[in-house]
Amino acid sequence: MSVTDRVVKMSKYMITLPKSRISLLLILIVSIFFGGIIGCLTPDLQFEGIAYAFLDGAATLFFLLALPTIAYGGIMHSAVNSLKKRHMKLKQALFLSFISMTIIALIYLVGHIILAVLGLDYTMNFLLIGILFGFGIIMLILWGTSNIKFWQSFIIAALQPVLILSMLVLIYYLTETTTSANSVIFMYIKAIIGALVLALAVYAFVTVIESPIRNNLGVGGLELLSLFIANMTEGSNAMEDLFAVMGEPVDTTVGVVSFKNKEGIKANYISPCVHPGPVGSIGGGNLPEVLNNQLDDFSIIVHGAATHDFNPVAAKEIKKIADAVDNLIPTLEYSDKASKFQRVQHDEAKIGLQQFNDGAILLSTFAPIPGDDIDYGVGVSMMYETKYQLNLNDVIVVDCHNCLSGNIDRLMPGHNRVIQIEDAIKKLEKPELYPIEMGCASKIIEDITVKEGVGPCGLKLMITKVDNQEMLYVVVDGNNMKQGFREEIMDAVHEKYPEIDMIEVMTTDTHIVNTISGGGLTVGTKKGDILINHILNLIPEAYDDLEEVSVASGTARLNIETLGPNNSTELVTTLSSIFSVMKLLAPLVFITAAIILIWWIF
Repeated sequence: MSVTDRVVKMSKYMITLPKSRISLLLILIVSIFFGGIIGCLTPDLQFEGIAYAFLDGAATLFFLLALPTIAYGGIMHSAVNSLKKRHMKLKQALFLSFISMTIIALIYLVGHIILAVLGLDYTMNFLLIGILFGFGIIMLILWGTSNIKFWQSFIIAALQPVLILSMLVLIYYLTETTTSANSVIFMYIKAIIGALVLALAVYAFVTVIESPIRNNLGVGGLELLSLFIANMTEGSNAMEDLFAVMGEPVDTTVGVVSFKNKEGIKANYISPCVHPGPVGSIGGGNLPEVLNNQLDDFSIIVHGAATHDFNPVAAKEIKKIADAVDNLIPTLEYSDKASKFQRVQHDEAKIGLQQFNDGAILLSTFAPIPGDDIDYGVGVSMMYETKYQLNLNDVIVVDCHNCLSGNIDRLMPGHNRVIQIEDAIKKLEKPELYPIEMGCASKIIEDITVKEGVGPCGLKLMITKVDNQEMLYVVVDGNNMKQGFREEIMDAVHEKYPEIDMIEVMTTDTHIVNTISGGGLTVGTKKGDILINHILNLIPEAYDDLEEVSVASGTARLNIETLGPNNSTELVTTLSSIFSVMKLLAPLVFITAAIILIWWIF
């Protein structure tokens, strides 16, 4: 599994936070509920006094916890944002404050239960423990996700204990006849020492976890986590700056089949051996749309032979692909000759080929057997073997990326499937060439959103007609396809348009759909019937566009900054090691800190 797949899997642990007003409501409800229960735990409480005890306890906890928590949420929001690191939304600050307050209320309730059952009054100690545990959690989250310094997170996290303890002193001053200054000072000393113990535990834990990433990759683990969260929650692309530090230049290729009519370039079918990743809009995540917008002519962007090792470190790197295409097209030699489309199979490997002039498109799929990315080295091998087999000058390798179920390993050299592909290529026959007609059409799919698995480029079709054989290319802007959905599309097309002889369905592998807010779905997982209807309704437009064309193909080389195979492997290995260490280290560090804290408080 690639580094991106592992990181995206981590996003399932992230939640969509409630709006600010919901967090405010929760703070009020929880404080009143727990306060009411605490009030009802008063010893020797009579039945007729329950209502008064509940209201008295609710009011006390409202002033003790709810008001300081609401105030602290606003203070934390302003304090973190004033440091100009990762932007914190008010709803994030209020929800974090609410979680901390809930922990404090629960531990405080335990103290009152012990008082009611055993007669031991340790309620203030339990309140102090709860406050310090809430402080530790806030500090860990702020330092780990906001990209601020350790001492800054310590100060900001310490503000909530200060507010609550100050409110506690005020309540005692107003309700008790005597308030000992020594007891107040001693309480603050306990809190300060306890906070230092927890801060030390947080610092030790985070330092041990972060140092392998910094040592191996030269970037901060906390910064990486913070920027990842910023992308998932805010759409920030600041993570590209870190990828640029980690990145490696690679030499790769982009293949083009270009069609001309009497007016000039009609369409370009483009297969870059650059991966559309890693996730969302980071790097090349939205490569198909970005590349499409950078090209002047109508373009059909498909998925070449590339894995996550070839993810661009920044969206600006995609311009190098566009420049390579623009420089290549004027050098192409066009002809009106093309072959019929042929499909061969060996075991699970299916290979489709259509020759255009002295080049060809080579389509690869294992559908209905699931498959994932084809390594660039495997793609180069497929290209040269096809050139040798059919005596061609250019071969444009396309990973159809049209069948996925579960986690599938990428196709690397040495895999048995590579042998199947090689044996399938050997079955290709040298075709006859005839005049060609081509028509194309496209549609933005507005009723299937990115969250439902279809990217902004939507749907593009291309029909070729050679010696009365009609071949339909269907390209959907999505990240792979639900297992069996390819066959559903093909059956629906054959049923409505029996004159279409051959069909292949492919996706762009865009990773703009891989987001925290419900994305990452394969095409056809949601609203598959709607997409099929769009395909069926768009085919007549492609037919109306059918006309005689000339065609040429070519391949251009380019150098692009990518995450790189070494860093991909290093990052996966480092993360795996860190997760293993965390399982042992987290309980050891924090349980030890909790024992010391409880011993000190009591």
